[in-house]
Parts: sequence; structure tokens; C-alpha cells
Amino acid sequence: VSVQEMQRLPEAVQLIEKASMMYLENGTPDTAAIALERAGKLIENVNPEKAVQLYQQAASVFENEERLRQALEMLGKASRLLVRGRRLDEAALSLQKEKSIYKEIENYPTCYKKTIAQVLVHLHRNDYVAAERCVRESYSIPGFNGSEDCAALEQLLEGYDQQDQDQVSEVCNLPLFKYMDNDYAKLGLTLVVPGGGIKKKSPNASQDKTRGPATVGSHADEEEDEYSGGLC
Repeated sequence: VSVQEMQRLPEAVQLIEKASMMYLENGTPDTAAIALERAGKLIENVNPEKAVQLYQQAASVFENEERLRQALEMLGKASRLLVRGRRLDEAALSLQKEKSIYKEIENYPTCYKKTIAQVLVHLHRNDYVAAERCVRESYSIPGFNGSEDCAALEQLLEGYDQQDQDQVSEVCNLPLFKYMDNDYAKLGLTLVVPGGGIKKKSPNASQDKTRGPATVGSHADEEEDEYSGGLC
């Protein structure tokens, strides 16, 4: 995209937004939502905040039309952009919205995955209580209790609470976490326990400490290469 085109992007997006309002007024909401999504894609790399807003608008149009699969796709894009921009409070809300729709359509395994993403977001917000509440509330989702997702999250919370960096890193390196969408996988790989996990056991733990960040970095890079397109 040339510089001139870049400068004209906001203008293009405004025009598409206007068009989408007209589509809504004329009773063609699907076309409106598709236009909003297109505008979001156009502006995503230039102005992620605006893109989030467009994806959320598209999601609510699709939701009103009972087109929940499309609504979820839009919400998923919004959540990932919010995480990428470290707008974690908003990301937590966006993920909760995704999760409630997945629950409504009885796609329970995806609810478990959204719970993992939520917990990672809350721990990065340093809100252990919210992370724990997320897991507790998920016990009402059929099949969650007894799932590997549930077991891993219990372990993650325990490690975080006990400031045990080794346990936290071990959980966040499970395939369950590493093969999530890249933005969430990175949250796992960069999760540090409160106090930096200083109160760790044996003398050779200190050697591990110096090696730790380097291995985390290389994992993140592998993730970037292998899954740069995201999985969903």
C-alpha cells in the first residue's frame, strides 16, 4: 500500500461505514455487516482501535440477525486485536462475550479454550481473583470439570498463587496453551508470577533463571513463524 493510499484509508473507511448504515436502513443487514468487516480489515494495521470498533459493530449486526457463527468470527478478531494492543480490560469483556455465545450454541469445548484465554488475560492484568472466578464459573459448562483444560488451569492458578514460576511456565508450554491463537500463546509464554518467582528452591534454580527468558523468547519466535496466521 502506497503512502497516498495509506493517507486515504480513514476516508475510505468512513465511506464504507456510511454505506453500511444505508444498508441497515434499507433492510440488508448482512451486506452492512460484510461492509463493516471489510473496513476493519482495511484499517487493522493502521488503526487497530478503529478496527476493533468496526468488528464489534459487525458482530452486533450479525448477532441481531441470529448469524452467530459470523458474529463469533468478528468478536474473535476484536478480542485478538485488543490483546495485541494490551487493552486487557476490554479484551476480558470481549472474551466473555465470545464465551457466552459459544455456550448458547452449545459449543462447549471452545468455551474451555476461551476460559484459558480469559485466565491468561486476567493474570496479565494482575487480577488473580478474576482469573479464579473465571475457572469457578466454567464448572457450570458441561464437560469442563474433568477436561484437560480444567486440570491445566487449576495447575496454572496454583503455580501463580504460590509464586512458582517453574510450574507456571510448564503449564504455559503445554500444547494446549502453545497452539492457541498466537496472541494468547504469547500471553502464556510471557507470564511471570508475582515477585518474579524469586522464592525458588535449589541453587541450580538460579542457573535456570538466567536461561529461562532466552528459552521463552525462542519459543515465542517459533510461535510467530509457525502460527503467524493464527489457528482459527
